[in-house]
Amino acid sequence: MDVVTTASPSAPAPDAAALHDSAFLRACRREPVEHTPVWFMRQAGRSLPEYRKVREGISMLDSCARPDLVAEITMQPVRRYGVDAAIFYSDIVVPLKAIGVDLDIVPGVGPVVAEPFASRADLDRLPELTAADVPYVSDAVRLLVAELGATPLIGFAGAPYTLASYLVEGGPSKNHERTKALMYGDPELWHALAGRLAAIAGAFLRVQVEAGASAVQLFDSWVGALPLADYRELVQPHSAAVLDAVADLGVPRIHFGVGTGELLGAMGEAGADVVGVDFRVALDEASRRVGPQRAVQGNLDPALLFAPAPVLERRVRATVEAGRRAPGHVFNLGHGVPPNADPAVLSRVVELVQGAG
Repeated sequence: MDVVTTASPSAPAPDAAALHDSAFLRACRREPVEHTPVWFMRQAGRSLPEYRKVREGISMLDSCARPDLVAEITMQPVRRYGVDAAIFYSDIVVPLKAIGVDLDIVPGVGPVVAEPFASRADLDRLPELTAADVPYVSDAVRLLVAELGATPLIGFAGAPYTLASYLVEGGPSKNHERTKALMYGDPELWHALAGRLAAIAGAFLRVQVEAGASAVQLFDSWVGALPLADYRELVQPHSAAVLDAVADLGVPRIHFGVGTGELLGAMGEAGADVVGVDFRVALDEASRRVGPQRAVQGNLDPALLFAPAPVLERRVRATVEAGRRAPGHVFNLGHGVPPNADPAVLSRVVELVQGAG
């Protein structure tokens, strides 16, 4: 299927001042905003019929390697919902695939690694990532920046713990037995593995920012499986290395994980400007945990998208109100958009948030 975006690499640059003063970037910097900015994790896909249509017959990894398709899919929710930021359409395993790891994204399963990592010899399968490995990423970002204008683009990458869990387990895991066995049983190997993954993820973020992304988000989907002490010792230094890789570029850095209520403060200390909060912790309590020097993002329970309209409206307004008590707040769901969510309901959520002042 041919996909053509309305932008071109030669399109004029967006108004830098308008972009800098966007509600999203102002909230990330803990500056006053006229309305609470809103975007959705996984907003670029699954629940939109136009997404399903454009992805027909195209695998996930193939779609991530086509700049025209990446730009189109990234733009779809911006056009439909009028959200305050766009999230770059990709997958956390894209940089691993780009450097030669034999993996695939299996529909209904997730990332599957042909040969799971288990020894020091496996480290040789993780060379450094350079911009030349992912030219389609730079091309897609440039297309998007031209089309988005004053709407910020968020680059993203998977965090070392989550990437390592896929490599060690060979695919998704509920309990992470192999990952934890390696982490606790051979911490030297663990740090070597996580260090290489941090360098790869940091380089992947840097490619996106240098091509024009205005912010980044580091996803650590599975790190909530760890207690705080183990997180601080075995994971935080590597997440910090990823975020530090773009520190000199001056863009806001968001750090999000699932089930991370006990880790929120430490995740902020890893170098985040904004800490994403899932739906399990009240937003004002989360802000207290991360401290006044960081904004928060979140955290409406995605299940509320299926609740009666008055219930949803009440909870959206409550989330916005709780966010006002934080130094800065970006509205989001406390997890990704469910694939069976009604786009009309998401449109109503955006309307409520942006209209709340």
